[in-house]
Amino acid sequence: MAHEAIGNLHCHTPYSDGCGSHADIALAALQAGLDFVVVTDHNVYVDGQDGYRTLGQQRVLLLVGEEVHDSARQPQKNHLLAYEANRELAPFAAKPQRLLDAVSDSGGLSFFAHPDDPALPWFDEPDYAWVDWDLEGFTGIELWNYMSEFKSLLKTRARAVFYAYLPAMIARGPFPETLARWDALLAAGKRVVAIGGSDAHAWPWKAGLLKRVIFPYEFLFRTVNTHVILSEPLAGDLETDRRRIFHGLRRGHCFVGYDLPYPTRGFRFSAHGDEDQAIMGDSIRARFGVTLQVRLPLRAEIRLLRDGHEVKSWPGADLALTTVATPGAYRVEVYIMYKGRRRAWIFSNPIYVLA
Repeated sequence: MAHEAIGNLHCHTPYSDGCGSHADIALAALQAGLDFVVVTDHNVYVDGQDGYRTLGQQRVLLLVGEEVHDSARQPQKNHLLAYEANRELAPFAAKPQRLLDAVSDSGGLSFFAHPDDPALPWFDEPDYAWVDWDLEGFTGIELWNYMSEFKSLLKTRARAVFYAYLPAMIARGPFPETLARWDALLAAGKRVVAIGGSDAHAWPWKAGLLKRVIFPYEFLFRTVNTHVILSEPLAGDLETDRRRIFHGLRRGHCFVGYDLPYPTRGFRFSAHGDEDQAIMGDSIRARFGVTLQVRLPLRAEIRLLRDGHEVKSWPGADLALTTVATPGAYRVEVYIMYKGRRRAWIFSNPIYVLA
């Protein structure tokens, strides 16, 4: 029986450019109903914070990673989310391949943060996109970054005020360029795990008499999360559960869910062959064909893609089945109507169908 752990993999404290402490983040994660949260401060690995926090009968596992970049590089590019390296990685940041090697040598996982990230000149916010793609040894990419999407909508100051006060109107889905890049890597035979994150900072913001926090941790932890499929439930033990969560992430046993419109908990994408079964991140041989199955917690629009090209769609379903025989990386996108428009809801990791 599969179990599910929901977490947010990208947030910051005052150790870099966030405004809430580790305790604040843990409390917000508890209030948002998360199972785990990972703090990723810029160019600083804050040791000694990992562990369970509780609130009544609830518990959340707080873990610490790092968002690493070359602070001397101008303009700024290539932010890397590093997990489970358990060491300071900033000294390796000047050379991206050396940085990836250092993460790998330490037994960690590495994800390109906000691969596409628009500049916001009038707010003095540069483009922090990932630009060096001819690299080896990375685990995956941050497919959907909530704050990067927010930046993309801020064409005027009036829009900034609008979205600051109506943040539920922001999320529409990953950038098309990011999806295209991911599909190109998958079609080329790369195993690239997709994750999502809020990139939460909880910045205080002021425009004249208007004051607001952009955006509170608790709100963001209810938006773009990563759901990890586990073979065993979280046990309440730091080291056991750390291993289970990051093992699932490393293998791609996870999906990105936009949990604000409706919780995505319970989504499943699996493959069934004549002898084998597989879940997201796994491989399965086609032999005489493979039946792909999609289950949703709510009826919605389902798209099945192979190497970035649509194979089949279901306009409104909570269960979808189809048989395929062509090798490729098969993944699922799900869309939902929310706040008057069609919005992305779920992005699965691929199942790799082999010849």
